[in-house]
Amino acid sequence: MADNDLVRSILIVGGGTAGWMSAAALVRALPSRCSITLVESDAIGTVGVGEATIPPIRLFNQMLGIDERDFLRETRGSYKLGIEFVNWGEAGHRYFHPFGPYGRAFDTVDLHQYWLRARAEGEAAPLCDHSMAWQLAKANRFCPPSPDPRNVLSTFDYAYHFDAGLYAAFLRRYAEARGVRRVEGQVAAVHRHGEDGFIAGVTLVDGQRLDADLFIDCSGFRGLLIEGALETGYEDWSHWLPCDRAMAVPSENVDPLTPYTRSTAREAGWQWRIPLQHRTGNGYVYCSQFLSDDEAASRLLSRLDGKALGDPRPLRFTTGRRNRFWNRNVVAIGLSSGFMEPLESTSIHLIQAGIAKLIALFPDRGFDPLVIEEYNRLAIAEYERIRDFLVLHYNLTRRDDAELWRYCAAMDIPDTLATKIEHFRRYGRLVAREADLFGPPSWLAVHIGQGNWPEATDPVAAYRDVDGRGWLARLRAAMAQAASAQPDHAAFIAGQVGLTPAAGGA
Repeated sequence: MADNDLVRSILIVGGGTAGWMSAAALVRALPSRCSITLVESDAIGTVGVGEATIPPIRLFNQMLGIDERDFLRETRGSYKLGIEFVNWGEAGHRYFHPFGPYGRAFDTVDLHQYWLRARAEGEAAPLCDHSMAWQLAKANRFCPPSPDPRNVLSTFDYAYHFDAGLYAAFLRRYAEARGVRRVEGQVAAVHRHGEDGFIAGVTLVDGQRLDADLFIDCSGFRGLLIEGALETGYEDWSHWLPCDRAMAVPSENVDPLTPYTRSTAREAGWQWRIPLQHRTGNGYVYCSQFLSDDEAASRLLSRLDGKALGDPRPLRFTTGRRNRFWNRNVVAIGLSSGFMEPLESTSIHLIQAGIAKLIALFPDRGFDPLVIEEYNRLAIAEYERIRDFLVLHYNLTRRDDAELWRYCAAMDIPDTLATKIEHFRRYGRLVAREADLFGPPSWLAVHIGQGNWPEATDPVAAYRDVDGRGWLARLRAAMAQAASAQPDHAAFIAGQVGLTPAAGGA
């Protein structure tokens, strides 16, 4: 390709996690022949509540060549083996969504089909006891997965909890060291080419003009370029995901340092708990139709494990997505592209996924519509599949003690989700779809955890001459024994980064 056909300049509008993840990944992928500039203002705050992640974040860090110990030290991070859900299916009930599979396949029929048969025959062991991630999590222990597939310690995955502000600062240092230029300032005007409507550049409040070939919109909910300039439009999903507010506040740590996130269903939404080395992140996601902001803040503060380290910060949002994630020469990354409430810790992943698709489908200066349409097709499919997974949590509730839960249990749901629910309800089958971020174990955890009990099991299981109950019992025993031999979560972190969980203060 001729040099004059290449994208030679990229302007990232907005910093925070989305902006600096984009800058770091792009400078890694395009180390020469393309200038990368990021403009942000210290006067504009970032949302900064995304402190929990899912396992693909490890691939992003590895792609950048980031050492895990350095990462944990710089971001005050901890390990995450999954999410504990409390009061979701019904009040007083809890279950665990683990990272990784349930055990290891021992037959052509899925393991959970044998577990369902054993349960019908009187076996009392819960499904989560067949997860290595849960066996470690409930004991507050952690170790890296074993590379030996014969070892039960190979049957789990993990992610992180970390301070999103510190992560952005860490990536800023990474990106600037490799040539990314940061410009301090606020955008005052956006300029477009008259012939095609593409973005030509922006002018800052101080009068400085910044032009580029490609623009990355990381301006948050404002969508300064994708919406403010290009008027791309937004698809509102609040009829399926009615929570539209959040209050967030950090608190002092309390022992033990748990290697998992907790989501507790409340009267008008749910409360998150995310343990870091130096503090615990907390928040209440709620529906403003059923709870006022003042009530949400008061109830959040009254339910903290430790002393609050500040006043609750409010956040308003509308769950949904832009009609197009890539419009002309603008790609929206992060909150500018849409919003999914953080129930399954997908916010940072969606930043990562948007960046990965952009690099895989990187344009030339012609901005071929074929490339742009493929990007949008993939992005829309991923958003819709994540949406379905989140709606699953709300719809599979048996709670009738509050207006929100009664609404969610009775609401119409997307056809794509209804089909999955019905397949599991009839046969315990997990039907996958294109762009499913969450695999069968994740769907299984929520189906069983929230009481979508199958009417029958897979007919093929009846033909198999397999001692399912015996195999499951041996699996549980091996997992429990392996978990008991691993180090305490806090102690493991201390050994990795040379810090105690309480080091560094608030």
